Order: sequence, then structure tokens, then C-alpha cells
Amino acid sequence: MTLIQEKTLGDKVRKDFPILHQDIHGQPLIYFDSAASSQKPQQVLDTLLNYYQQDNANVHRGAHTLSNRATDAYEGARDKIARFINATCREEIVYTRNASEAINLVAYTWGLVNLNQGDEIILSVMEHHSNIVPWQIIAQKTGAVIKWIQLTKDESLDLDNFKSLLSEKTKLVSVVHVSNTLGVVNPVAEITRLAHRQGAKVLIDACQSVPHMPIDVQAIGCDWLVASGHKMCATTGIGFLYGKKAILEAMPPFLGGGEMIDQVYFDHSTYGELPHKFEAGTPAIGEAIALGAAIDYLNEIGMDKIHAYEAELTAYLFKKLETIPNLRIYGAKPNSKGEGRAALAAFNVPGIHASDLATLMDHEGIAIRSGHHCTQPLHRLLEASGSARASLYFYNTRDEIDRFVVVLQETIEFFTSMA
Repeated sequence: MTLIQEKTLGDKVRKDFPILHQDIHGQPLIYFDSAASSQKPQQVLDTLLNYYQQDNANVHRGAHTLSNRATDAYEGARDKIARFINATCREEIVYTRNASEAINLVAYTWGLVNLNQGDEIILSVMEHHSNIVPWQIIAQKTGAVIKWIQLTKDESLDLDNFKSLLSEKTKLVSVVHVSNTLGVVNPVAEITRLAHRQGAKVLIDACQSVPHMPIDVQAIGCDWLVASGHKMCATTGIGFLYGKKAILEAMPPFLGGGEMIDQVYFDHSTYGELPHKFEAGTPAIGEAIALGAAIDYLNEIGMDKIHAYEAELTAYLFKKLETIPNLRIYGAKPNSKGEGRAALAAFNVPGIHASDLATLMDHEGIAIRSGHHCTQPLHRLLEASGSARASLYFYNTRDEIDRFVVVLQETIEFFTSMA
């Protein structure tokens, strides 16, 4: 009697992602670069195409049918985002081009107004450049000082070190929820609670968590949270900022122009209500609508199911990688159930450049990333110029992990034999 193996989530959803069904250099594509940008299901692509074929018009001010349909879909997507992260109201969701723009929005509006000489900003050493550079610029302009949360010996965030940095001078804590290099999941609710006790505001970079696990901004308690659509099955060019309504209302506009105004006179202007105060100019209408479709798709699967399946992939990935000698994987290890970190592994092999590894693996149809992953300070701390990174999503499978590990071993053996 032959037992038929039950299909995993990855097996079931692959039919929805047309890009995955192709060969690269004569080999079936294995896409392990979702931390950089996820692939898009057909449902999202169809939604984007439908907007441009059926509803293409500018939003909000049109009196005609196309404009009304576009506006309904555009603003409907905002409602979907608010529910997806459990915001208290739709006015707390601001469309941006990406998470980087969202962080800059907070930096240049709240930061320039509220930070002064000697005030302290706390970041972690694992931050993406998008959560470092804006604060460096603001610190230079205001005289604020940046302090850095260090790592523990197992390369996770040192919470005790964070506690030691907090003081009455702390005005802002801005940290990543899930590191795109170390893969570790930071205790953002605890970080927020401790920061608020000192009267500091908290911003969470959730680019690597919103696509992979249920997120509840009210449970976290953060003041702002940012994410990018292209990492969560939507298109590029769209992201969002969540902010507590009272805080957003107190912040001045970021950009000036159309859409964000109330009344414009020759000598002054007044600004629109939330969230439009922060959305100058014609927005990325189709992209926002597609983001709404991506959220529909993720919700249909269920974020709990996605998170649980990715934990299984994580456990399996690390079990397989542990069979490879001398492989240096960065970040704390997951537990036996794959919990405690994301389904990604940044790694190095002594004597082999990460880019060489990635290039040869591409010739076998396997897409991984190499470089500093926009975390140069972290790589310097780890004494590495860069690393190779395999990052998975719910459309990946154990079979792909098996193939990846075999090819990785063969690639390492090839370089070793050439030494």
C-alpha cells in the first residue's frame, strides 16, 4: 500500500505564482531571495491589470465613474491594511513608496521638531541602513546622540544592554522587528514597554515581520510601524506607515503639493485631515490597490498558517545546513520547532567569497542574495565584508531546501578543490 504524502502549504500555493514555473540555466527556478523582494501571486497581478484596464483614473476629486471606482478601491486597500495590523482606525495608515520613505517621514517631521541637543536615539547594531541613515542626518541637524544596542554571544539582541542605555534623555527607540541578516525576532512589545516607561517614542521596522506573522500594533504598543508592499506579495513602489492618530495629528506635513492641502492662499496654506496630510501628489493608485489584493490573499491563507509553515521550513533548513562543515551562519539558532527566528540564513564559508557562491548557485537555478544586505555596520561588527543569504517564504518547499543544500555543498567542494 502506497501512502500519498499530504501536500504542504508551499506545494498548494505554488500554482498561484507564475514566475516560479520557469527554468534558469536549464534548471527549475528555486527562489530563495524573498527577504529582498517576494514574488507576486496571480491574484495580485490580475488586480493591478484590472485597475489599468477598467478603472484607471485619478482618485478623490473626480466626479465620474472611473474616478469613483478607483477611489473606492484605493481607500478600501487602506482599510484592509488597518485591519491587517489591527490599527485603531484607518486614519492611522499613511501610504508611502516603501518603508524607507516611511522612516524618513517620521525622521523629518517628528524628529526635526522634537529632538534637541543632547537628546538620545537608541538603535540596534542590526538595523537596516534605512533605519540608520535618516537618524544620523537628524542627529547631525539637531545635536541628538545615537546609542547602539549590542548583541549577545549567540548574536541576538541584548535586552539587558538596551535597558542599560535607557534614561531620561532617551527620546526615541527605533528597532527592527526581524533582522534581515541575523533572522532573529526581537521582543518589540517588551522594548516598547520599557521605552515608554522612560517617556520615549518607539518606531518598529516591520518589513521582515508583517509578511510572515500576525502583527497587532495595539498589542505591541509602538508609536509607529513601517512595512513595504513588495516584501508581502504586492508590487514595488508602495508601502505604509502606521502611526498613532494623536501623534500623526501633531506632526507637520512631510511633502507639500496637491492632495495634502485643505486651502491654499497666496500667503499661506492649510493642510488636509489624516491621512491625506502626508500624501502629497498623485499617489501610487494601482500599487495601493494591488497591496490590498495581496492582503486579501494572505488573509485567505491565514497569517497563523503562514507563520507555522515557515517555522517548519526554518527547522528543516537549519537541520540540513548543520550537515555542511565550516558553514558560518549568523544569528541565534531556532529551537527544534523552528521558532525564534525567520526562515532565512545568512552565512559564509571560510576562503570563499559570498558573491562567488551566489553566482555559481545561480547557474544551477538557485536564486540567493550576496552582499551586505544593507547592514554594513553589522557585518563590520561580525568581521565579514558580506554574506550569502537564503531567505524563504510560504511558497517554498522542503524539496527546494534539499536541492539548495546539495548544490551548496557541491559549490563549496568545487571552490575547495580549486584552492
